[in-house]
Amino acid sequence: MARKQGRASTATPKLRDIRRPRLAEHAEVTHQHAQAEAAIASAKRLTELKQREASFRLLFDSNPVPMMVCALGDERIVGVNAAAIEHYGYSREDFEKLTIRNLQAFNSELPWAGNRSSDEQTARTWKHVKANGSLIDLAIYSRELIYNGKPAVLLALMDITERKRAEARLAFLAQHDGLTGLPNRNLLRQQTDEILLHSRRSSEKVAVLVLGLDNFKVINDTLGHAIGDKLLRGVAKRLRSTLREEDILARLNSDEFAIVQTGLTRPEDAALLSRRLLEAIADPYLLNGHSVVIGATIGIAMAPGDGDDSEKLLKNADMALSRAKNETRGTFSFFEAGMDARAQTRRKIETDLREAIQNDVLRPYYQPLIDLSSGRITAFEALVRWPHPERGMISPGEFIPVAEETGLINGLGGMILRRSCTEAANWPDEDVRVAVNLSPAQFRTGNLLSIVMDALRQSGLPPTRLELEITETLLLEKSSQVLASLHALRALGVRMSMDDFGTGYSSLSYLRSFPFDKIKIDQSFIRDIASNRDAQAIIRSIVSLGKGLGVTITAEGVETEAELRCLRAEGCHEGQGFLFSRARPNAEIVELLRAHCGADSKATHDEAPQEVLVA
Repeated sequence: MARKQGRASTATPKLRDIRRPRLAEHAEVTHQHAQAEAAIASAKRLTELKQREASFRLLFDSNPVPMMVCALGDERIVGVNAAAIEHYGYSREDFEKLTIRNLQAFNSELPWAGNRSSDEQTARTWKHVKANGSLIDLAIYSRELIYNGKPAVLLALMDITERKRAEARLAFLAQHDGLTGLPNRNLLRQQTDEILLHSRRSSEKVAVLVLGLDNFKVINDTLGHAIGDKLLRGVAKRLRSTLREEDILARLNSDEFAIVQTGLTRPEDAALLSRRLLEAIADPYLLNGHSVVIGATIGIAMAPGDGDDSEKLLKNADMALSRAKNETRGTFSFFEAGMDARAQTRRKIETDLREAIQNDVLRPYYQPLIDLSSGRITAFEALVRWPHPERGMISPGEFIPVAEETGLINGLGGMILRRSCTEAANWPDEDVRVAVNLSPAQFRTGNLLSIVMDALRQSGLPPTRLELEITETLLLEKSSQVLASLHALRALGVRMSMDDFGTGYSSLSYLRSFPFDKIKIDQSFIRDIASNRDAQAIIRSIVSLGKGLGVTITAEGVETEAELRCLRAEGCHEGQGFLFSRARPNAEIVELLRAHCGADSKATHDEAPQEVLVA
């Protein structure tokens, strides 16, 4: 029994008795490890948070874009960066006394209110007030965050003031003339259509006036574009001051303006306004030391009679303007129904003429110039003729103005010059000259000299057998380029003639500025010379002038024996007209010259006039 008890006291402990303290020890270690890991994680999060805050502070403070932080609760500005302080002009302390609404000029909505996409934020424009009171346009981008432990919103403030100004300028220029600031054709049409819509509800009429400046290109070319621009601004200012506030004034193109007059009860109201406008424009303009005078012509269309939309009214007013310019510049003309038919005819002529020039259809016909003392043929004037396949021979008076207006005169003039030189070079009589008319437009291209030289070289015609005729209107331009071209042509040996002398702008200064070889007296002075003492005195003076200057004097439009006797008595050198011959095709001229070659000259003044010549 005692042995059993002794064995029991010295026996080895059981396994479960040993595990209990070890498990407790392990649990204690695990708990401590977890606490350590939590502490490390906490420290790491704190470090990361501090790093993020430091990064945020660095990016916020040094960002070149103005930025601010606003409290979500009371909307106060709780933080601004240096860029915002510099841009707005407020100090940091001033900013912190303000809310975001204090900066907003007109908007009551908060920039971060609502859910907007980035595109919507970009499209939205906010106006803020700077410290100096000026307004700026902004695109504002927002993001919520926690700032100093409280909910807040970060605002990035992109100043788009200059961009908005540029956009506004582009939008303005899209509908306005850049030189005068007046509405352009697009805006004019919109405004006119709105006016017409309202006028349909009443019995009032609306007038559309198209005003074209007379000879503006001459002023622009001679005095320069700077003077021309100042003149246009001056004209626009006078027109605006003459009109009522409700009347519309627009600039259509380089030398045309449009006026829309409302509240009319009769066409006479438009006529009265037209007279006032013409008077206002006519007074001289003092521009850079130059006293500039310019006139104008006006075409008028009335609504609803002449059209019920802006496009038709402008078109009809423009047609009325064209008629007024063709008939009497410096006045006004109302649209008439027949004008549209004439405009259609004119457009058809332009299309057909362009095709005729391309296909070399037009031909020179030749009218002789006769030496009045000997009866010999001295020259032939080349007069262009157009054999139309449908209309027959079209009068130059019908297509030459169209060629002048459209610029086709350059191609037409060059073609007639080349053909005339080629045909004249093959005439049997090598002493007879050919005279070709030049348009002022041909001088403005700047290559007239080379065109003439090419025509002479290709044809083989001696320069002394070529006469070039110009009108006095060319010399009105007083262009150094024109005078240089004239002198260069004369230096080649080409003879120069002043055509239609005495019509409209005659001045002896023209004869002094350039030594012409010939002066051609316009047929208006020849008509009824036998019974008109005043006409006889004018012819006598011109002939005396010619003799003094050593210039040949030629009388145009001689149609009767009485006129011929008078011209011979006054000592006129040459005559041209139906009394001698109509204009003939080249084949007939060749036969005529062959008949005269080798024989004594025979005057052809017994030939009866056959048709009216339009040169």
